[in-house]
Amino acid sequence: MSAKDKVLEVMKAAGKPVSAGEVEKLSGLDRKEVDNAFKELKKDNAIVSPVRCKWEPAE
Repeated sequence: MSAKDKVLEVMKAAGKPVSAGEVEKLSGLDRKEVDNAFKELKKDNAIVSPVRCKWEPAE
């Protein structure tokens, strides 16, 4: 499973908007991996930010 898939899975499981730090703690991934996954997911429009600095999967 790629870091991108893992991050998306953790975000869906959380059920609320989460920050990169929260994803890091919940997934066990390195912060750099989380940041790169966020960057790719934003580019693919797979995640949205309903609250400043918090992200959730796009519907």
